[in-house]
This record gives sequence, C-alpha cells and structure tokens, in this order.
Amino acid sequence: MARRYDPDRRRRIIDAAIRVAARDGLAGLSHRTVAAEADVPLGSTTYHFATLDDLLVAALRQASEGFAGVLAASGVLADADGDLAAGLARVLGQWLVGDRPGTELEYELYLAALRRPALRPVAAEWAEQTAALLAARTDPVTARALLALMDGICLQVLLTGGAYDEEYAREALSRVIPRVPPGT
Repeated sequence: MARRYDPDRRRRIIDAAIRVAARDGLAGLSHRTVAAEADVPLGSTTYHFATLDDLLVAALRQASEGFAGVLAASGVLADADGDLAAGLARVLGQWLVGDRPGTELEYELYLAALRRPALRPVAAEWAEQTAALLAARTDPVTARALLALMDGICLQVLLTGGAYDEEYAREALSRVIPRVPPGT
C-alpha cells in the first residue's frame, strides 16, 4: 500500500490538539484523543510528536501567537505619539472579548509550564517576544512590567469570570509607564 502524501498532517494534528484542549482541558489531551479529532491514525500523532509534551510544546507555540499577533497588528506600538496605556488597554480588551475561549486556552497552556518543564522554554519565549514588542515604545524593564501587569489583569478577568474594565486597565498601565518631562 502506497503511503499517502499529506504535507499538512502535522499542522492538522496541532490544530486538533488545540481543539481537544479547548474542549476537554489538558487532562483530556492524549495522542488517542488528538488522533481521533484530527481524523488521522494514532501512529501519525506519535510519529510527529513522540511524547505528549512534544505535542503540548507545539500547541503552546501555535496558541501563544494570539496576543502577540493582536498587539503587533494593532498599530499601538508604531504610534510613537499615541497614548500607550490607552492603546494597550484597548488591545487587551479586544483580545479578551474577541476570542475568550482562545484566550483561556492560551493561558491554560502557558500556565501548564508550571508542572511541565518541557513547556517552560516556550512560555519564556512568548514572554520575551511580547516584551520585545513592547520595548519598541518603552525601555526593556518597563516593557516587562507592562507585560506582567497585563498578564495579571487577564488572569483576574479569566479566573473570576468578571468583565474586562478598560478604564481600570488604562489607569493601571499608565502608572507603570514612566512620565517623560516635556522637551526631553
């Protein structure tokens, strides 16, 4: 029997892993559940991802493109004269409201790094890349502080089920951003 050429299979398996994790949580994720979701033989999942951690790393890498993509596409970081705090608060709200299940999944995968050391480098990569984006408008230390604050705001909203308060986020973010005296 000839082997079927399927160049997108790896990507379909990752997409299926993300759907399974979103639907059933990380506890419901296995090579078997992902193979069923992707409609591929079980051997395909283990061929592309030898361990479940390998599959989770790929899923986290793909899912973590969410906020960074929204931030990069927003134009907030390119507007050197714009109100950074207001722009970040607006983008954060768009991201949280736009795809709440996707946001929840991104954080679930991100926080899984607490118990799965294989995920830590990807989580650190995500934090570094996002801080580097923010550093385009501020210094590196402030960029990391802004990221930490935005993570905290997101987690509070996601964990409490509360509504996102853009004005609160704007005010909190503005307190982290250094005030630059006029003429400097």
